[in-house]
Amino acid sequence: MNEVNLLTIDTKTNILPEIINLRHQFHRHPELSNQEFETTKQIAAILSNWGISIVPTDLDTGLLAEIKGGHPGPMIALRADIDALPVQEQTDLSFKSENPGVMHACGHDLHFSSLLGAAYVLNAQKETLKGTVRLLFQPAEEAGHGGDQVLAKHVLDGVRGIVGFHNNPNLPVGQIALQAGPLMAGCYRFLVTIHGAGSHGARPEKGKDPIITQAAIISQLQTIVSRSNNPFDAVVVSVTKVRAGKTWNVLPGVATLEGTVRTFSDENTALVKKRFYSIVNGIVDAYEQTADIDWSVGAYPIKNDPTITAVVKSGLKAKVIKPELTMTGEDFATFEAQIPGTFAFIGSNGRPNASDLHDPGFVGEDETISAAIDYFVQSANSLLTYFNSK
Repeated sequence: MNEVNLLTIDTKTNILPEIINLRHQFHRHPELSNQEFETTKQIAAILSNWGISIVPTDLDTGLLAEIKGGHPGPMIALRADIDALPVQEQTDLSFKSENPGVMHACGHDLHFSSLLGAAYVLNAQKETLKGTVRLLFQPAEEAGHGGDQVLAKHVLDGVRGIVGFHNNPNLPVGQIALQAGPLMAGCYRFLVTIHGAGSHGARPEKGKDPIITQAAIISQLQTIVSRSNNPFDAVVVSVTKVRAGKTWNVLPGVATLEGTVRTFSDENTALVKKRFYSIVNGIVDAYEQTADIDWSVGAYPIKNDPTITAVVKSGLKAKVIKPELTMTGEDFATFEAQIPGTFAFIGSNGRPNASDLHDPGFVGEDETISAAIDYFVQSANSLLTYFNSK
């Protein structure tokens, strides 16, 4: 990415074209999770050029900046993610990705460009701020547990409230959707490795066929949602990848299946996990085989703090709508488990045939940035006012 020359301007209206230009540059040069070295360098250079302090951390990529107000007060945080996806871009954008096989297909370039714009505006207001605003440019949201890295390295120690957002191409540009409580599902990954015994395809009795076991497991896992789960609760169990065998006339000794579970509550997660293990272990035992189960957390459910959400919502000048819950996950939930916070959707496209997130044809409109800057700035001011009143 080329170095950028930034204008010294005082208002969001005038800085906005420069922020959009920066967004285009970042979109051209996306970097994968935990590889955001150049992105981190450029963000740091931009903020330093504006006189915004970079806070030293032990993060390998991503960074923390800080705006200290002219008056003492509480510390709050604004967060945006900075990583891209291993996707080959298929858009007609003039600023499409120049990195083969890597794309900002989730719109994180919109997120952190908006946070840069908010940083500029808040820095211009810093003499009137009563407290400190920390700006987290988080690495590895997509893969690599960036939220866990941030907390493990004590980057957000002392923060009393945190705010973030995700663009939503299914909403009109700039529309804000926000509510207390659930918003995005918890995301869990499973990998089951079935150990049987191989044999000639013509002599199955000589082995213990793991493909039969694999098929039985896949079929019975579907009963978790249909027969074990409360039908009023949203739960997804999806087997997305199966693997077994290398040729047409040999039964293999090993078969695997992978997939994901999505839930909105810890109670449903516990129920699904219990039934999952019971089904897998029961079936492999019935077929006289064994299985290894690897269950891992991709992200916990987003659960917006009622108080923080009400404070933020009351301070937004734009109309706020009720969001539609989504089974996609976001590791902002990692922060909400320890820090009261809220997370919104901001519309980034809204056309009927718009490609969704993670699609090679995804397009997040530049106009999203203006609404997102306002969301960050207004949220920061509302939270500082609230915590100063406590």
